[in-house]
This record gives sequence, C-alpha cells and structure tokens, in this order.
Amino acid sequence: MYAIGNLLWIILGGFVIFLVYLFGSIVLIITVVGIPFGIQTLKLSVLALLPFGKDVRQGERAGGCLYLIMNVIWLLFAGIEIAVVHVVLALLFAITIIGIPFAAQHIKLAYLALVPFGNDIIDKA
Repeated sequence: MYAIGNLLWIILGGFVIFLVYLFGSIVLIITVVGIPFGIQTLKLSVLALLPFGKDVRQGERAGGCLYLIMNVIWLLFAGIEIAVVHVVLALLFAITIIGIPFAAQHIKLAYLALVPFGNDIIDKA
C-alpha cells in the first residue's frame, strides 16, 4: 500500500518538492557555514520523495542545547516559510477525500520543516 501511495505522491508533485529540497541542500552544503542546515534539508528531501511508510520521531540526542539553537536559527530563516507552504498544500489536498492521505504527509513534512534538528526519519513497522 505504501508503494502505491508513494507512486501517486511522486506523480502529484512530490518529485518537484524533492528536487527543490535537493537543490537547496546542495546550495547550503557548498557553503561551509550551511553544511548542518544542508544535511537537514537532505533529510527533508528524502522524506519528500517517499513519505508513505516513514515516520518522524524525536531522536535520542534531541535534548541538547546545540539542537535547540540550530532549530531556532532554522526556524527564523527558513522553517516558518517552508512549514506554511506544506500546510497550505495540506489544506488544498484535504478538500477531497482522496487527498486526505496526501494532506497528512504534508503535515508530517511541515513538522519536520519547523524543527529538523534532533528528529529522525524512521520506517514504520
């Protein structure tokens, strides 16, 4: 079932979201200062390509002060804008009954876009 959801996701625009995140990640990784943020954007791109069958959980190392500082910097410069885009897309998908699973995936991406540091993407069992 996850394979069908992921295939429909890619057809309905998930591949474009993946490419945008991948491009942003490459641009951030080119700069030395942006490497940690580029790695988090890579995390977003992986989830944006195949979101069905994946879950976002708080990692064991999420309680550190460094993760809090990095999440605040991320939130101020990119997190809010990215999360708003995903919430708007979720609302658009939620208009139809068929689009509700896709809306749920955009909400998952919005959460990860708000606080990517200290969160892990895991496979659902």
